[in-house]
Amino acid sequence: MSTTGQTAASRLKYHTDGYRFVFEALHHTQQKLKRPATQDLDDDRAHITGQELAEGARELALERYGLLARNVLGHWGIKSTADFGRMVFEMIERGEMRKTDRDQLSDFFDVYDFEDALVNKYQILADEIEDD
Repeated sequence: MSTTGQTAASRLKYHTDGYRFVFEALHHTQQKLKRPATQDLDDDRAHITGQELAEGARELALERYGLLARNVLGHWGIKSTADFGRMVFEMIERGEMRKTDRDQLSDFFDVYDFEDALVNKYQILADEIEDD
């Protein structure tokens, strides 16, 4: 127990839903890239790079939240792809994720600009619109 009376959740830099989203983005990206789920700590076949995870998170955010994706992520404190990396490395430090020797926080830097990727390039595809 902390002497300051803080709970573990209150010490997190980002909103707890943001961490959950990063886990979900990892699984989304593994499925999209047809990577197997990790069975063994020494098995790197499921490994996702920082750039791949950032792209998968973008796709998942747009799929779930559409034009509100940037606002939802921002509410959780996620304002750039570097924030995804900071979250991943926090989770690695807590033993919730693992990394290879090749992985670095800088892998997540400037993968894309949130304004451009989540707002300016957002498209509603006509085949996704249902007729009433």
